[in-house]
Amino acid sequence: MFIQIEPANGLAIYDQVVRQFKFAVADTSLRPGERVPSVRDLAKQLAINPNTVARAYRQLQDDGVLETIRGLGLQVTSQALDHCRAERVQLIQQRLRNALGEALQSGLTGQEIQQLVSAELTSLESVSSQSERQS
Repeated sequence: MFIQIEPANGLAIYDQVVRQFKFAVADTSLRPGERVPSVRDLAKQLAINPNTVARAYRQLQDDGVLETIRGLGLQVTSQALDHCRAERVQLIQQRLRNALGEALQSGLTGQEIQQLVSAELTSLESVSSQSERQS
C-alpha cells in the first residue's frame, strides 16, 4: 500500500491516512471504482489500531471519497478525483500563502521572492525529469 505513518509528525494517525488516500486519488494512484483494503487488512499493514483505520474510512466516506459497495467493501467514488484534486490545490495554496507571507515579513521584496520561487521550481523540475529518465 502507498500509505506511510509517521507517529512523530504532529498529525493524528487517522488524519495521515485520510490525507494520503486523498493525495493518492488526486494523483490517480487510486482510481474511481477501485476497491480499498479492508479495515483489518490496512490496520495490519500499517501496524495501527483498526479503530483508527475505521475512523479514517468514515471520514473519507463523509468527504465523498469512498463509498460502500454491499458485499464487496469500500471503493473510490466516481467524483473523488475532482474533489481530491481541488482539496490538494487548496492545501498547496495555503502552504504557499504561509511561506510567501513569511518571506514578505522577513523583508524580501516581491521580485526577490519571485526569483527564489523560480529558481526552486526550476531545480525541482530538473530533479523530477532526471528521475523520470532513470525509471
